[in-house]
Amino acid sequence: MRYMMTYDLMETFRNTNQWLGATARTMASYPAWSMMPNPAIQWMAAWGEVTERTFERMVVKPDWGIRTYTHEDGKDHLVDVKTIVERPFGDLIHFDVVGREEQPRKILLVAPMSGHYATLLRSTVKSLIVNCEVYVTDWHNARDIPVSAGKFDVEDYTLYLMDFMRELGPETNVVAVCQPVPLTLAATAYLAELDPDAQPRTLTLIGGPVDPDATPTDVTDFGARVTMGQLEETMIQRVGFKYPGVGRMVYPGLLQLASFISMNGERHGDAFSNQIQNVMRGEASDHDAHNRFYDEYLAVMDMPAEFYLSTVDRIFKKREIAKNEFVVNGHKVDFGAITKVAVKTVEGANDDISAPGQCIAALGLCTGLPDDKKASHVEPGAGHYGIFAGKSWRNNIRPLVLDFIDSNAGAKPKTKKSKPANTNAA
Repeated sequence: MRYMMTYDLMETFRNTNQWLGATARTMASYPAWSMMPNPAIQWMAAWGEVTERTFERMVVKPDWGIRTYTHEDGKDHLVDVKTIVERPFGDLIHFDVVGREEQPRKILLVAPMSGHYATLLRSTVKSLIVNCEVYVTDWHNARDIPVSAGKFDVEDYTLYLMDFMRELGPETNVVAVCQPVPLTLAATAYLAELDPDAQPRTLTLIGGPVDPDATPTDVTDFGARVTMGQLEETMIQRVGFKYPGVGRMVYPGLLQLASFISMNGERHGDAFSNQIQNVMRGEASDHDAHNRFYDEYLAVMDMPAEFYLSTVDRIFKKREIAKNEFVVNGHKVDFGAITKVAVKTVEGANDDISAPGQCIAALGLCTGLPDDKKASHVEPGAGHYGIFAGKSWRNNIRPLVLDFIDSNAGAKPKTKKSKPANTNAA
């Protein structure tokens, strides 16, 4: 029960701070205060507004916010987010641009399950739907998944990816970002052995820890320093009675967020202090730069405990992927079985989470793949976020990835007729 009590205690702390923010904002807004102008009252209102929003966003799944797309024909097309495959721990979704011809490039964007929702890739999706059919792995918050749904570890994650690839077919181009990179490589290799016709056409791996020891970072040092017993004792809690997943063992999103913030505490503290001042001066808005960033950054999800622990143990400590010793469902995966899927790695020169060298290790594992099917790129001056969602992605990396996809496309699939704008259209 202590694991559950700790979970509920954190949620109580979050709830209390949200309530304090709302109370301060409301009290400072009494009309009577306007008769006695006081900077302290203005600061109280601003602090309350920022605090309430901050703690409220921690338990809200962000919306994709991609509702329309302006096509090169100058017309606005609605974007319909459709669920293609629905599973307990994650869905396969499609960003369907209504009324547009189906694009020849079919991209499966594999989102991380590492604290934040798949919406972290919003800007990546927006940049790709311009001329691609984009599919995304939309992972669910573990607190909302009943215990009856069973476990979910790195092997289950790999099997999910295999099912998604099978669903989309061999014309798919897979782009994996950060945490899922090694497991996406494993899923592709497993398919190469069991169902070769279901393999994707290309595989682009962006900033992932295929070999964490290739270039040590604070993340890899932490994984090596702590024992599995310490992790289970300090990081794992049991979901409280408030959510459908009551009783499920998880690595709570709030605890992950505390770790994220502590890594750059001073910078985050300055950001919130400046935002309070902006609110006081009337210079803040609902969708200003601060709120756009933190509405996403603060929205965190619980991770299944077995997934978190098996990731640390098998990917980082035992390095099963790097050593070509990864086992899925009792079957040892052989990365040498990948013989026809073109593989490209992308790394950021200034990436302090998955440093250069960790991701390119994937090419060395693909011993059965000819050199003309391998490619790599290191983006100068780019950090972790920049290589998949920042300026570096938009200006440099995205064109390189699309060129890589096109160069390995072979015969392009035929495009379909324009999709009707609504269900009543002919």
